[in-house]
Amino acid sequence: IILTFYIILKDQNIGEMFQILGTVKLQYILIAVLCMCIYVLGESINIGRTLKALNEKTTFFQNIKYALIGFFFSGITPAASGGQPMQIYYMYKDKISVANSTLSLLINLSSMQVVTISLALISVVVNHSIMNTALICFFVIGILLNASALTLLIIAIFHKKLLQKLINFVVKIMKKIKIKNVDKKQEKIENELNKYQASSDYIKEHKLVMLKTIFTTYIQFLAYYSVSYWVYRSFGLNEYNILKIISIQSGTVSGIPSPGAVGVTEGGFIEIFKTVFPKNSINGAMILNRGINFYLLIVISAVITMTNAIKFQKMEEKNTENNEEISWKKQKNNI
Repeated sequence: IILTFYIILKDQNIGEMFQILGTVKLQYILIAVLCMCIYVLGESINIGRTLKALNEKTTFFQNIKYALIGFFFSGITPAASGGQPMQIYYMYKDKISVANSTLSLLINLSSMQVVTISLALISVVVNHSIMNTALICFFVIGILLNASALTLLIIAIFHKKLLQKLINFVVKIMKKIKIKNVDKKQEKIENELNKYQASSDYIKEHKLVMLKTIFTTYIQFLAYYSVSYWVYRSFGLNEYNILKIISIQSGTVSGIPSPGAVGVTEGGFIEIFKTVFPKNSINGAMILNRGINFYLLIVISAVITMTNAIKFQKMEEKNTENNEEISWKKQKNNI
């Protein structure tokens, strides 16, 4: 983050930039923040819906918590790789089956891939005239990586035989590199796979759940991409309408696996919006846009994550104390 902002701002008049930021219209900033709330709400609705379809009971606030925890760990790990595993971990702490939580998150992730790829393809068709060679390269890399991820997710959800072959392949590699207790690990994986496949069958019989999830995800990402428009309006600009700004923003599909796509997203925003914002306000607009749609939510989700970590730690300490007390009482009775 420090390196990114140093490179972007080293030749800028910082005082002038903050002076410009001080003149933005706050009502549009509040709308942008509200759009990020819609984004989180959409994620929580999708999580709750798919878990309910798998006969898991969660509350509205639990689903919000899972959405924010996923955002936090996706934002701080390379290629957003930490989000889903940590969501599964916290769901497990809330007594939700690992097989069901995994399938639920895979469905949500598949939906996100479908939505981001489709919106990006529309964007490149509509805005090809403003995309230079570097942006096209990043776009192609992003599309290829996201399409590959979507293919693997579809295999994981709907193709049992191929998934079993992938597991067998992984087990062979584990045996070759002499990992201990491979057979036990394989048995554990296959037991979870059986539960997972049963859940997958349930989802396939309820295709409406998948369609609702994709529809909600479109609303979610349109709200997310519209943050750029409200930042644009906050500078008193109105030449472009909301659909145009959303279409430009949706073309920034990152294929670079840095945590939170830091560096690529900031640079991409400046490059793709340099014809939309005046030259003297583009850097301020980037800071404001990124502050609302990433850094603000990272801070909020970090607080929620730490609060839950402390809560679970206290519960575990209490359970340990209770177990020790019960054990002591049993020993006393035996004596």
